[in-house]
Amino acid sequence: MTTEHGARLPHTFTTPGSSSFVEFLASHAPHVLPGSRPLPAGDASFAGGASHERSVHATTIVAVTYEGGVVMAGDRRATAGSMIASREIEKVFPADEFSAVGIAGSAGLALELVRLYQLELEHYEKLEGTLLSLDGKANRLSTMIRSNLGLAMQGLAVVPLFAGFDLDRDEGRIFSYDVTGGRYEEHDFHSVGSGSVFARGALKKLWHGGLDVDGAVHVAVEALYDAADDDSATGGPDTVRRIWPVVAVVDQDGYRRVPDDDLAALADEIVADRGVSERRARPAGRRSSATNPDAEPHAPADATGDLA
Repeated sequence: MTTEHGARLPHTFTTPGSSSFVEFLASHAPHVLPGSRPLPAGDASFAGGASHERSVHATTIVAVTYEGGVVMAGDRRATAGSMIASREIEKVFPADEFSAVGIAGSAGLALELVRLYQLELEHYEKLEGTLLSLDGKANRLSTMIRSNLGLAMQGLAVVPLFAGFDLDRDEGRIFSYDVTGGRYEEHDFHSVGSGSVFARGALKKLWHGGLDVDGAVHVAVEALYDAADDDSATGGPDTVRRIWPVVAVVDQDGYRRVPDDDLAALADEIVADRGVSERRARPAGRRSSATNPDAEPHAPADATGDLA
């Protein structure tokens, strides 16, 4: 980026305009925006081909409201095709002081989108001297996703989950998106990513009105555990490597991350409870007469298949 008249900044930097950093870049240096970068020459189709195997994807994110705020949690696994690309990628980030964003989709683009979104909100706050409303934050993210539509059509989709504490309404709120930038407000809970179907099924059974923050964290982690149980692209708690989900709480005091020690104790509790449930669901089977001489032999069946 060149300067005018020696060390002076270009007039673009000193001319009043929009409070949106993304709009500033679009008018001054559009080539640096993720959705404006040209793809390399050759076959750009990522759907089902060898290139898809090299594209790293992040997976399951869940968000849960409670009395006083919202909890967002994400697993730590990233996959490239059938391989595990990373076991400890972070997918939940503070968007600003009172909101959080979780990523699902192509990991590289998603991480870049989050950094740009954080800068967008910080830029607005510095220029306007106040925080953007939660609806305004959700709308800004929608615009940024829409600008990535060209890459999404090539298979490099980014579908985040956004949640935050609404200072005007004094409650936690959740917003989901599609690849075209469509914005949808969700109620009570939501999940995105490859394991979202299983996580959402768990959330329907576990969530209830009147949850406190500890109960909401428990519900979110248990939903991730269910997703990891059925989706190979979602990583569960790793007790050997001591890798736990990233869990964030957003309330009237702002964004804060749940400590790993608390998550370790919670994961141990969930695993122990599941172990008890599994043992109760699987009663000890009868041994056959071959291994148990005292057992009565099975009655033979006649030609019609009925017991004689």
